[in-house]
Amino acid sequence: MRATGIFFVLLLAAGPLSAQGRPSDAHAPYKQANLPIEERVRDLVSRMTLEEKARQLDMYAGVPDLIDKATDKTHAAPDATFQSAAAEKLLGNLGAGSIHDLYPRAGLANAIQQWVMQHSRLGVPALFIEEGLHGYSDGTVFPAPINLAATWNPDLAHHTGAAIAAEARAAGVDMILAPVLDLAREPRWGRIEEDFGEDLWLTGQLGLAYVQGAQGDSLASDHTVVAEPKHFVGHGSPESGLNTSPVHIGERELRTIMLKPFEPAFREGHAMSVMAAYHEIDGVPVIADPTLFEQILRNEWGFSGFVLSDLGAIRRLLDDHHTAATPQQAITEAINAGVDMQFYDFPHATFQNAIIAGIKDGTLAEENLDGAVSSVLRVKFELGLFDHPLTDPSLNARVKRSPEHLALSLESARQSMTLLKNDNHTLPLPRTLKRIALIGPNGNIARYGDYEDEKNGRRISILDGLRTLLPNTTIDFDEGADIPSAVAKARNADVAILALGEYQGISGESFDRQSLDLPGNQEALLEAVAATGKPIVLILENGRPLTIPWAAEHIPAILEAWYPGEFGGQAVAETLFGDNNPGGKLTITFPRTIGQIPVYYNHDPSKTSKYVDGTSAPLFPFGFGLSYTTFAFDNVGVTPPAPGSNTDVIVTVNVTNTGKVAGDEVAQLYLHHDTSSVEVPDRALKGFERLHLNPGEKQTVSFRVKQSELAVWNTNHQWAIEPGSYTIMVGNSSEAPLHASFKIEKQ
Repeated sequence: MRATGIFFVLLLAAGPLSAQGRPSDAHAPYKQANLPIEERVRDLVSRMTLEEKARQLDMYAGVPDLIDKATDKTHAAPDATFQSAAAEKLLGNLGAGSIHDLYPRAGLANAIQQWVMQHSRLGVPALFIEEGLHGYSDGTVFPAPINLAATWNPDLAHHTGAAIAAEARAAGVDMILAPVLDLAREPRWGRIEEDFGEDLWLTGQLGLAYVQGAQGDSLASDHTVVAEPKHFVGHGSPESGLNTSPVHIGERELRTIMLKPFEPAFREGHAMSVMAAYHEIDGVPVIADPTLFEQILRNEWGFSGFVLSDLGAIRRLLDDHHTAATPQQAITEAINAGVDMQFYDFPHATFQNAIIAGIKDGTLAEENLDGAVSSVLRVKFELGLFDHPLTDPSLNARVKRSPEHLALSLESARQSMTLLKNDNHTLPLPRTLKRIALIGPNGNIARYGDYEDEKNGRRISILDGLRTLLPNTTIDFDEGADIPSAVAKARNADVAILALGEYQGISGESFDRQSLDLPGNQEALLEAVAATGKPIVLILENGRPLTIPWAAEHIPAILEAWYPGEFGGQAVAETLFGDNNPGGKLTITFPRTIGQIPVYYNHDPSKTSKYVDGTSAPLFPFGFGLSYTTFAFDNVGVTPPAPGSNTDVIVTVNVTNTGKVAGDEVAQLYLHHDTSSVEVPDRALKGFERLHLNPGEKQTVSFRVKQSELAVWNTNHQWAIEPGSYTIMVGNSSEAPLHASFKIEKQ
């Protein structure tokens, strides 16, 4: 429960103080919880000085500035205490827009919040912001977003967002910097693991579910937080795969591809914050582009929250883009474009003085400043911080790493397991094996991926999972650094399991690669072990698709596990031995070679398909994933909308489990424009559903495709649903073999 009793009473007993130490007006409209939020925002902004407005747009570091002890540069120690003298020196009587890099416990957050409200003239609370991509601080460690996407299960995304939000809010945190909705179209880029994949529809639906889970029905609760989709927009396709580099797209690709995965999170999910990206598009830095923030985000999509700069993005106008000559120019240009809060861009005095100077010399429009301040305050009101600013300290013990959250992490890991190859039914392995050789650098460590500390959680490695599942089997582990030693263990075993892939330090933010091959000696290790003639299983844990053509040709079984969280080793072991039937699907194309990049399924039809030195076909296509059972798709039906109506296109298909064991399948629907006024992708995902079917069971899946999903951004720079014929393709990957057609009549 959000604290409403003694914690709030103690705060109001003292009363927020003015700059002269006098209590502020308790009857002011902005303090009346029964008034509409917009009325409260307007009243509060009207009372603020220019200095107070500037302060609301600034972010402060909790570590080391406000506390006495920390475990690292961003996390408060468990016994850290608030240092009021340091706060007095840093914040004075102007409060704080937000506080980051603290990861507090509730008591610490309460102490800071109480001080901030008591020592600012108008009693404005601070906003506590932290990371929470796939787990908050040392709470439950969920699989990386690339795993969550591989489940093709929006319900899991919703529950994951809700669980992370609950653990964060119980610690006194109000906002998390997630989800990442960039399209993963450049696999050299290190942040692929943070994304939901290369497809706009799938990313949009998973992002929507995550945001709705995190924000819930009301932000003014003890278990919800502000979600912040990022990095707006196009950040996942940087030049050369290098993080923050320019993105080369035109208006049509921006509108029809890059913006689409974000749109549901704002139009339907009402996300209350967004992070502005570092890069530039066609020479215009995103951070200073009013078309993105004012025209599209606010005017077209109805966004009412606040725009946060990515860390240092405003400063890049000065240092990297060279579109601003002074800090003041960079700061005022960003705010005029629709950015509302800096993220450690400039020293506090530089940032706030630039705002004040901008108002005085006219380079910053007063209405833009008031709009930015209103956006920040609106979020604080929505969170209930003015009325119930403190967190019940007993809540954390009931929420953090709860049995329900741990079970959710394990289930997500299980559903994300993606079987890429299984010749001759190599998997599942028999439990009668006497000796197993587990070889490779990923065998005896739980790989979490970026934005998680691998010291957190249960840390169940593949070795742990195998030994727990098979207590009577001898399992010899070899890290693989000494290849002859590893080969000797393989020769002595009934089967060799290779645990290969990537790790923190070559995958993650700013860890971009020019090669997608297995790193280090892993390819040589794999080939040497395979040469023993022993049965081989390859397990990949990695943050991006890898070029593994030799493995795809010579290794009989390949399981893609990505970064499966604290229960990853258990999920992998269960999958290898049949306790978990893999049902994950790829959300990003696997190239055969680095020379195929960029390669994604929804390319334009005019793309040619021949290299002089090899095929252009990917190694594994988008949407692909095998099972220990088999499925059949048949009887596709399409009901087009009635002429002149706004009704949906209805598509049905039968899916049958034709195998001998129960399993999950993902029915996927793709749309093709037979003819259009502008060139559009050859096919585009427009629906999906994950099914669990018992042997012999058949289910009819029904998809509803909104007519708006048929629209193209035409040469008049408008969305238009064009009359003509369309083709529906249905199957269990982007190579969907079943086709049906329908027409949209001219109105």
